[in-house]
Amino acid sequence: MQVQKGKKERLQQDELGVMIRSNEHPYISADHQAKLLQPRRLASYFIVLIEHGSITYNIDSQNFPLTDGHLLFAMPNQILIPPAKADHLKYFKLLFDENTLALLPQPFPFLVNPLNAQTIVLESAAKERVITVFGILNQILYADKYETDTEIILAYLHSLLSELNSAYFKNNASPHILNSNLSKFIAFKLAVETHLTEQPSINAIAEKLALSTNSLYRIVKEYTGTSPKDYFIHRLMAEAQRRLRYSNTSVKELAYELGFNDPDYFSRLFKKSTGKSASEFLPKQDLSGK
Repeated sequence: MQVQKGKKERLQQDELGVMIRSNEHPYISADHQAKLLQPRRLASYFIVLIEHGSITYNIDSQNFPLTDGHLLFAMPNQILIPPAKADHLKYFKLLFDENTLALLPQPFPFLVNPLNAQTIVLESAAKERVITVFGILNQILYADKYETDTEIILAYLHSLLSELNSAYFKNNASPHILNSNLSKFIAFKLAVETHLTEQPSINAIAEKLALSTNSLYRIVKEYTGTSPKDYFIHRLMAEAQRRLRYSNTSVKELAYELGFNDPDYFSRLFKKSTGKSASEFLPKQDLSGK
């Protein structure tokens, strides 16, 4: 879906890249559910809210235990291992793509996870508001599927993301969540994600962000505790681990895919960063879910 600048288009609701699931409207077939329990790379933003009960999700090999009022979000390209169905669980799941996000009137910084915290614990009042909006979206996308204007769906999605953005930063940052440093750090993270396999230099990234290398170093250090170079390498090695685990590519092919001209250098860097060789990592692949 393409949205041209300067031109408003009235979209049909089923053109939106947005989907919601809940205990009232789960995935339809058992076969579909079984397929969705397999590890997969997310193509959209993913949000799950636990209204009642407990469950553990796994994202990028990290476990996230969730219980009443806990919310987990994940970004495109992260590896999600969904949990098996839990009894007596009340939940909402929401997926939406970049094109849908682009239709909203403002950006939501929490979605790029600048504070490296993918869970949000909602206070009682916020939890009730979020559950209400999830419930409305759930109704719109099922009961009123062909009767609700796209603008209304986007309005409720905007309301939901605004609530989550506020909750994300409330206990983790100053009230001025869109201060210059945070905005620049978010732009840095987006630049890393967008150009990861091109491996641009830190100088090039700093220049693109209209920053000196010293200023970029200070900002990235403030939010991650590490240097821009180390952050980039960590992100690159995380992507290497994802591809080793969830694809059938060889180590040599992977090195070229990630922008390395020398596969041997990639192997040395991987060993230095992860403590194990890439070839040692390959035999642990298991996509069977067993």
